[in-house]
Amino acid sequence: MPIATVNPADGRTLKTFDPLDEKDIERRIATASSAFADYRSTGYARRAELLRRAAELLERDRDSIARTMTTEMGKPLAQARAEAAKCAKTMRWYAENAERLLADELPRPEDVEDSGAARVRVVYRPLGVVLAVMPWNFPLWQVVRFAAPALMAGNVALLKHASNVPQTALYLEDLFREAGYPPGCFQTLLIGSGAVEGILRDSRVSAATLTGSEGAGRSVAAIAGDEIKKTVLELGGSDPFVVMPSADLEQAARTAVTARVQNNGQSCIAAKRFIVHEEAYEAFSVYFTAGMRALTVGDPTAEGTDVGPLASEQGRADLEELVEDAKAKGAVVLCGGERPAEEALAAGWYYPPTVLAEVTPEMRIHREETFGPVACLYRVPDISAAVSVANDTSFGLSSNVWTREEAEVARFERSLEAGGIYVNGMTASHPAFPFGGIKRSGYGRELAGHGIREFCNATTVWEGV
Repeated sequence: MPIATVNPADGRTLKTFDPLDEKDIERRIATASSAFADYRSTGYARRAELLRRAAELLERDRDSIARTMTTEMGKPLAQARAEAAKCAKTMRWYAENAERLLADELPRPEDVEDSGAARVRVVYRPLGVVLAVMPWNFPLWQVVRFAAPALMAGNVALLKHASNVPQTALYLEDLFREAGYPPGCFQTLLIGSGAVEGILRDSRVSAATLTGSEGAGRSVAAIAGDEIKKTVLELGGSDPFVVMPSADLEQAARTAVTARVQNNGQSCIAAKRFIVHEEAYEAFSVYFTAGMRALTVGDPTAEGTDVGPLASEQGRADLEELVEDAKAKGAVVLCGGERPAEEALAAGWYYPPTVLAEVTPEMRIHREETFGPVACLYRVPDISAAVSVANDTSFGLSSNVWTREEAEVARFERSLEAGGIYVNGMTASHPAFPFGGIKRSGYGRELAGHGIREFCNATTVWEGV
């Protein structure tokens, strides 16, 4: 895949970039390794000062970097601005909280006494150079939610970003450089996926984090496992959105529309399977379909656009295959289901908000992740069936539950197989809460204290009498 900015709204290639050669890669790894030797010794106060400055610069650049993101991958401009603001917020949160999250831990006095020590403490120290392999769908956020905690912990970063967002990737390097980080603390590597293995096998690279497809995660995990290096993986999702009879159905439906089409439907944590109790099904279906049908599809740079183009032509083709397979096997199209007919949208990679009913396990769309604005509706007779359908997936990233019954909340809490359960709301990441999944959605956690400690060495310091 070429490293290039290709506008998904019209298919035009705007700018191309030459990948780094082996000498360039070697030079950057060496620079990162050298930077870590010094940066690891900086105190939290200095790290926080640098990260706050990066947040200030990002807020200064919010409109321009938002337009770059929209041009490179097609998200509506308002959502791109919100993404930049969220990144700045997260930078400030880690600048404020990292020292507390990584404070020395003191075991119970009776356990220290039992060990024969005079004093025992657990300290957190950075691992070193961390390779981040990041996707295009949230081209700022995915990077910052790794970089902010990693840098505050004293690590340094090498970023291999998706090949279709090179200008966003280069902006991130410029941002941290302008903020005052020492050379080598954060570097963007414009490389293809084929160069990842050599970098990860380099002894100067200590760990890796990847957000992306199941295939990419499996590849990176296999290489890192062979090298016995730490990894964190955040992969795909097919999140359930369960609606029970006691829910506020109109509010649930409004939220469901946003949950399905956020980022043009290209989000791992977007709700994709809408599992509705039969007593609520008809009303919810009407509200939800009307909401999806009312969305404005068009130029992502135009104010008022709800859904822009998909990020790539191949992505739209993959989505169309899933929809056509479902239709051929009996799925009922309640809205959408075909490419837009408008001439103004013909040149871009648009696909309309789509609702499919009567989805069955024989359909590919029941098993595979839909990366686009396509929703699947399921009718279930009771809570046991709802749980069964919700868990009938190889993924386990997050989940949404709508009910006013506390007993049902308790049942879902202990039964749903997911890294997150959002009750009467929409899944959304926040710096203070751990984020990640189980099953084929990956392992490890980002954000909160869990995330900052992923790339730290928890060291037991035992002092004798």
